Amino acid sequence: MAAHRCGLSLVFILIFSSLACHSSCESLEKANEDTEEKQSVSDTPREVNSDGSIAAEDLNERRGRSTDAELDRRDGTRTSEALTPAAAARDEFQEELVIRPLHSGDIYASFQFRTLWDTDFLQEGQKVSHYRLFPKSLGQVLSKFSVRELHISFTQGFWRTMQWGQPFIPSPPGAELWVWFHDTVNHRFLRYATLPREIVCTENLTPWKKLLPCGSKAGLAVLLKSEKLFHSSFHSQAVHIRPVCQDEQCTSKAWELRQTLNVVFDLYTAGQGKKEWSLFKMFSRTLTEACPLATSSKVYVDITDNPELFELSPATPLLSQAVVLGDRRTYSVYDLSRAETFGQLRSLNLLLRWKGDGEMLRPLLHAERYVAGFGLQTGEIHTVIYNNHPYRAFPVLLMDSVPWYLQLYIHTLTVTSKSRDNKPSYIHYQPAKDRHRPHLLEMLIQLPPHSMTEVTVQFERALLKWTEYTPDPNHGFYVGSSVVSALVPSMVAMNTNFTQDQPLFSSFVPVKEESSYFVRVYTEPLLVNLPTPDFSMPYNVICLTCTVVAVGYGSFYNLLTRTFQVDEPSLPLAKRLANLIRRIRGVPLLT
Repeated sequence: MAAHRCGLSLVFILIFSSLACHSSCESLEKANEDTEEKQSVSDTPREVNSDGSIAAEDLNERRGRSTDAELDRRDGTRTSEALTPAAAARDEFQEELVIRPLHSGDIYASFQFRTLWDTDFLQEGQKVSHYRLFPKSLGQVLSKFSVRELHISFTQGFWRTMQWGQPFIPSPPGAELWVWFHDTVNHRFLRYATLPREIVCTENLTPWKKLLPCGSKAGLAVLLKSEKLFHSSFHSQAVHIRPVCQDEQCTSKAWELRQTLNVVFDLYTAGQGKKEWSLFKMFSRTLTEACPLATSSKVYVDITDNPELFELSPATPLLSQAVVLGDRRTYSVYDLSRAETFGQLRSLNLLLRWKGDGEMLRPLLHAERYVAGFGLQTGEIHTVIYNNHPYRAFPVLLMDSVPWYLQLYIHTLTVTSKSRDNKPSYIHYQPAKDRHRPHLLEMLIQLPPHSMTEVTVQFERALLKWTEYTPDPNHGFYVGSSVVSALVPSMVAMNTNFTQDQPLFSSFVPVKEESSYFVRVYTEPLLVNLPTPDFSMPYNVICLTCTVVAVGYGSFYNLLTRTFQVDEPSLPLAKRLANLIRRIRGVPLLT
């Protein structure tokens, strides 16, 4: 999914294992039930794949589909080869677009494409050779490397939680990769890698769209126009692959491929300062049909604040209510599989006109991070976590990955809430190895109600080799975002029946309890300056040396190779004319 020209590669520099992160939900649930706080510090390094084998295979070489799979994707026909029971299994495809007007005047659009395949790639003795809707390139990777779960995202911009609220599926700035797989002896591994700054361009979007059964020719994908998507305040595209349960007892599982794309259009850059939006204004296109291979193709518009905030046209009689991130929301539904949705013009162009400004409720969980200190030797990292719930306390799991060139002093770690020490109930720290792996710090912290919790740790900057600096070293070095995961208390009862048909945007993370929901928050990436040598000095030395050599050696060489001759003084013009006459007359010349 990466493009070489954009500099994006799956061989991430910062790759390490973090098995405790996979059980974050279980740890948080256990912390909610546990009344005694215990602290355990573990400095034992976890098993690390030092050669980065998870990214050893180039996914770009296996991105293309076979000819048979391409035909199946276009017209749904099957090949004449004998199908295995797994190939004959049921698969389905759903597509969905959610439009949420923001109180700031911006607009948030979230695309979700879900391919569900009732098969098992990893079952022994079962080989899948026929692919219909599920991409063959991804299926081969899952089967060869025994991948149990894969999450990869590419993001440009930073999600402003305090202005936009919580996103449906969060992602940090840059690139992020989560991989859970089994080795040959059935050991479980979780690999996490991140690039805090990465340029996302058209060559990342094009392969992403080719994974869709209908490509970008039909359905909601026709709106994915690169020049519009990248001209926005925030853009994030991701691929999520995981097994999901088919029933409440989880007796059978299916593989789910969920492709998500989130974009926020700015009021002043994309909207020309007018609080008026439409599909054509946002994407330069309108909707004319659903994907023929999709079992469900719908557009949801959040009208919870309507009619106080905006007007929506054309109107639709279909309404839907869903509990999303602890809040009950109302949506207007446009079903693209119904002909009456497009009207007489056979085109759907939603129009939103703002009527006034509203106030957004503050999110219950928010986090931010910054660097303090002065000089280029030492510094301090501050991570601030806000619990805006008026009367409920809940634990959060903080995971922080710091590059090796910021040498942490873990004994300076402090956690304070309401000006008091807040002792974490669990701490895991894995020290860094120079030029091999970063620091890994995980903590389970109890947040008091309506409080601000601050986590600080001091560090010392390392001096890199001159070949390890980037082409723009004075710009600084980026440090990845901190990850905060929590089960946040819900104001309304959550839906725990995950087998019930519900919108894709409300079913990404299954809910086990009606009283809480899972939230993951990313902080800002840090920009840290390191001690930087004067890279202009070699240039000055070269110029000075060349000048000295040119002047000194050139003059010496000139003296050695030049020939000297004695020139006699020439006679005046009068004598030369007299000698000419004398020569003609045969008279001796004058001297």
